[in-house]
Amino acid sequence: MTSVKEQEAMRKLMVFLREWDSAHKVARSCILDNFIKSNDGKTEPELELEFSQGASLFLARLTVWLRMTYLTCLNKLLKSIGIFLSAASGHRYLLEFLEIGGVVILLEILGLNHLKQEDKRESVKLLQLVADAGRKYKELICESYGVQSLTAFLAASDSAEAQEDVQVLLDSLGHGNPKYQNQVYKALIAVLPCASPRAQQLALQTLRSMLVGSGSCWGRRAALPSASALPTLAGAVPVSLAWGGALAWKRTACVKTVPVTLPFFPPGHGGRDGLRLCGARAGRAVLRAPGGPVRR
Repeated sequence: MTSVKEQEAMRKLMVFLREWDSAHKVARSCILDNFIKSNDGKTEPELELEFSQGASLFLARLTVWLRMTYLTCLNKLLKSIGIFLSAASGHRYLLEFLEIGGVVILLEILGLNHLKQEDKRESVKLLQLVADAGRKYKELICESYGVQSLTAFLAASDSAEAQEDVQVLLDSLGHGNPKYQNQVYKALIAVLPCASPRAQQLALQTLRSMLVGSGSCWGRRAALPSASALPTLAGAVPVSLAWGGALAWKRTACVKTVPVTLPFFPPGHGGRDGLRLCGARAGRAVLRAPGGPVRR
C-alpha cells in the first residue's frame, strides 16, 4: 500500500493536471513560465520526483497541445518540451515524444511562414537533441524529409543565429549517418544558388567538414572559396547540381575568382583514383590524379 506521503504527492499531481486541462491560454502561459523557471536543467529522477513519478503525463499534454496549435505560447511550449528531452537519463522522454510524432511536428514548424524566427530556432534545437541521441534518430529525421526542410529554412531564414543552429544540425546529420550522407551532400549543394550569402557560406563550411571527414582523397588540402567568392559562386552553380560535378576555384593573374568544373566523387568513393585540388602555382590550379599532377 502507498504511504500517506505518496498519496498526498499523487493528489497534488492530479490537481496540477486538472488545472492544466481546464486552463485557458493565459493561465497555461503562466504555468509554462513557472515550469521553465523551476525545472530547467533538472535530470529525469528530479523531474519524476517533482511530478510524483508522473512527469510523462505532463509531457504528453505538452506534445498534444503542440500538435493542436502552433499559435499560442509556442516558444514557451518548445522550451518546456526541451527540458524533458535534455534531461540527463531521460531517454524515455525522447521515445515518448517521438511516438506521438514529435519529429514531424518540429519539421512542420520550420515551414510555416507566419511563425517567428525564435520559435523556429527552438524547433531546430529540439531536433538537435533528437539527433544527438544516436544514429537511428538521425535516420528518423532524414526519413521524415528533415534534410530538405532544414536546408530550405537555412536558405530562407533571415536570422544568423537560427542559420548557425541549422548548420550545426546538418553537420551532425552528415556525420555518423552513412545511409543518408549523400542526401545531405545533395541538399547542401542545392543551397549554393540561394540569395543569402550567409547561407551559402554555412553550406560550404558544412560541405568542407563532411569532405574532410569522408576519406583521404578529400582530406586536408580541399580548397573551398572564401566568403568573398560567394557572389561568383551563386551565379555559377545550377540548382539541379547534384553528383554530376563539383566546383573548384582557381585564381587568374588578375586575382579574379572563376569557377572550374571538375569530376565529383561522393564521400568514400575517392581513394587513390580520386581527383582533388591540392594547391595553386603561378596562378593555375594544380590537380592531383592517379598519373601524377595535372595542371589547368
